[in-house]
Amino acid sequence: MGNGDRAKGHPRRPGAQAERRRSQLLGRQAECEQFDRLLAAVRGGESRSLVVRGEAGVGKSALLEHLTKAASDCRVVGAAGVQSEMELAFAAVHQLCVPLLDRLDSLPEPQRDALGTAFGLRAGPAPDPSLVSLAVLSLLAAAAEERPLVCVIDDAQWLDRASAHVLAFVARRLLAESVACVFAVRDTGEEDELSGLPVMEVAGLRDGDARMLLSTVVLGQMDDQVRDQIITEARGNPLALLELPRDLPSLKLAGGFVAPAARSLSGRIEESFQRRLERLPADTRQLLLLAAAEPLGDPGLLWRAADLLGNSRAVLDAAEDMIDVGDRVRFRHPLVRSAVYRAASPEERRRVHHALAEATDPKSEPDRRAWHRAQAAVGPDEDVAVELERLAGRAQGRGGLAAAAAFLERSARLTGTRELRADRTLAAARANLQSGAFDQALQLLAAAEAGALSELQGAQVDLLRGQIAFATGRGPSASLLLLKAARRLEPLDLNMARETYLDAWGAAAFAEDERERNLLEICIAARALPPGTQPPRAIDLLLDGLALLVTDGRATAAPTLRQAVSVFAGQDVGIEEGLRWGWLATAASNVLWDDDGWRAICSRQIQLVHRTGALDRLPFYLIALGVAAAWSGDFGAAASFIAEVDEVTAATGAELPPYAALFLASLRGSEAEALPLFWATLDKATNPGQGVAATVAYWGTAVLCNGLGRYKEALDAAQRASSHPLDLYPGMWALPELIEAAARIGDAEIAWSTLERLARTTQPAATNFGLGIEARSRALLSEGKAAQNLYREAIDRLSHTELRPELARAHLLYGEWLRRERRRSEAREQLRTAHEMFTAIGMEAFADRAARELLATGETARKRTVETTSELTPRETQIVRLAREGLTNKEIAGRLYLSARTVEYHLSKVFAKLGITSRNQLGRLP
Repeated sequence: MGNGDRAKGHPRRPGAQAERRRSQLLGRQAECEQFDRLLAAVRGGESRSLVVRGEAGVGKSALLEHLTKAASDCRVVGAAGVQSEMELAFAAVHQLCVPLLDRLDSLPEPQRDALGTAFGLRAGPAPDPSLVSLAVLSLLAAAAEERPLVCVIDDAQWLDRASAHVLAFVARRLLAESVACVFAVRDTGEEDELSGLPVMEVAGLRDGDARMLLSTVVLGQMDDQVRDQIITEARGNPLALLELPRDLPSLKLAGGFVAPAARSLSGRIEESFQRRLERLPADTRQLLLLAAAEPLGDPGLLWRAADLLGNSRAVLDAAEDMIDVGDRVRFRHPLVRSAVYRAASPEERRRVHHALAEATDPKSEPDRRAWHRAQAAVGPDEDVAVELERLAGRAQGRGGLAAAAAFLERSARLTGTRELRADRTLAAARANLQSGAFDQALQLLAAAEAGALSELQGAQVDLLRGQIAFATGRGPSASLLLLKAARRLEPLDLNMARETYLDAWGAAAFAEDERERNLLEICIAARALPPGTQPPRAIDLLLDGLALLVTDGRATAAPTLRQAVSVFAGQDVGIEEGLRWGWLATAASNVLWDDDGWRAICSRQIQLVHRTGALDRLPFYLIALGVAAAWSGDFGAAASFIAEVDEVTAATGAELPPYAALFLASLRGSEAEALPLFWATLDKATNPGQGVAATVAYWGTAVLCNGLGRYKEALDAAQRASSHPLDLYPGMWALPELIEAAARIGDAEIAWSTLERLARTTQPAATNFGLGIEARSRALLSEGKAAQNLYREAIDRLSHTELRPELARAHLLYGEWLRRERRRSEAREQLRTAHEMFTAIGMEAFADRAARELLATGETARKRTVETTSELTPRETQIVRLAREGLTNKEIAGRLYLSARTVEYHLSKVFAKLGITSRNQLGRLP
């Protein structure tokens, strides 16, 4: 390729421009062939994503121009990132989607509303970024139904953060939509949103091609040594080959000495542009600066601002080789824009920003106008600060948290009064926290604390520090910071104080380190609070119940906890309360051994998540339902939930331990599958809010080892999982494993003491789940008629739950006891039932254990089949599960972050594998 990114050409002799057009893709045959293969796949009904990486000036944009021309039979839409301090959320995505918005109304309502809000087309609550991403995917897929769609995104390294996230999401979800997403991005050597996508590395031209390109831009004689020096320094970079000769007078080109360069190649190119700027008339430089200061490339705005400055369009002719003004304002290369802006003085920059602000319509473009006014301000300016604050509110309403944070920071800097500046600084810190910019949030808190703060502002600083500590796992204990904030808030805002105490409870309960001491301190303080609003809010019930649990025990706390579970499982809890506190409500159901309440809360929360688009909370509840499905013996559904968790976490960027996958592997008895998951879970134990990961890892290992009959290992793992004396979940679930392992190795002391702990958790709960587990565990330590009655009680109670694996284990333990009592006929009946259940469920280790016991009675276990459709992939299983629930292709696509076309593609494969022809037949599958 003979020219760099956006190179328009600089003729040095007659016919040079035409010659350069002919050689535009000089040395890029392999890249062009890769584009041809990409287009062939898209025309054939497939989708493709590609990241074109290379240094500045290497020719990425020219390659994109070639792709655009080659895709003339497709629909082509494009966008470009622009280097600027101006952060407008979803700016690049909006630019890409504008030609397709006629299809917006065809999207499912939640997606349509999310995208419309993000683009400022309608009012509404701030949309979840993942829902916006899904909406863009659906919009592109809908547009591709008419003809293949090619999306070209240039300068992706400068995309606004919201757009970068959305477009990376879309690129990873494409499969069968006839859509191509091609990005050009400057190679920085660092991880970015596009990491992991297929890459085309664009290197410099080979020496022969470089010499040919160089010959098109140099008039007259060039000394061979000078030519070799330029080619060496340019390293095959086309833009460098076009620009470096400009800095060399004809004497040097003809053989003079060329000093070696000490600066980076991009730095030398930018300096070359700056030297050319110095030779331009002042009016021309000012017009270029206007264009450089307006990142969205609006030519109408450029000319209006130029008129305000008394400048003429004609002066731009002197810089026609640096800028092109057509339907958009385009610099020849991003280095030209940065060279123009950096070469200007602060006063010159303020002057053009002021003109751009005056030229911008305050009604149709309030965001851009406010930003330019801020850049033009010299010192504190309350009018501009207020406008920026409003701008932050609009950005946040569209889901642009990063943009809101930037606007609030600038607003604070322009605020003159101390108290108001502190408020705006804290608001900026909060926005940075919400957008994941934790270090920036901490810097802003430090800046706020440098001045005098009111008591409420000081409490808000503590609250934010605690929330940052919980989110990052860095610094002092999050629970203690939140406790400090809650105490400061008590006389200022009682409801906020109660909410902060509940935050502190969650942080302490899930952090593991010093859990007991911190929880006790938090709960004593919460119990001392005056009563909250009447009637109590759902979160008041939850806080009161959880605080009583720690200070007074389960028996006292149980009635309040049951009330809280009932509220959160029903329809009366408010949406905001449900979304924020539902995860802690599952803690209340779990400590009560209430598996029905647990499922009900998770199902209710998933409804709220899908209704509101708050998809960042979805993985937690899917994991919980995955564990619940596994515990119910529906391993197919569990695997489907786990696959859905993987989809959602990939879309949202959340990092959660593989709790459900580990528990499923442990029940299956697959050590090869469980061991990597154990280490993956244990690795997460130090992550923020994931201190319970170690407990889950050892609990799962205890289940696995009991199934395999390795009781000493099960004992060690169960002791580690249940090491906390409060016996909250999930540690309390390891107590039955510890009892079984201790009983099998003959350690009666551990078994009996653990049984006492277990009974203290199950008796107040009074559920079939808890009492059934207690009866089974107590039977292990009993003899004669008492043992028999306890085993029968366990089987009866557990048969009234959905926990088939626990029921099967009760049959197994009863059968083992009967065999040792030499009651072989009765033992065979129990062991046969256990083996059949384990095999049907897919619990191989426990099934083998039952088979060995059955063989010891003189009977060989019959082989059974597992209740799964093993030929389906996890993704296909997900889609089948949702289709059987009655969801349409569009609804399934929304749940799994796919396009409806991709769902259709997977269903066609399912039909072929299962030998069926319609969705109705899915309901008759096992």
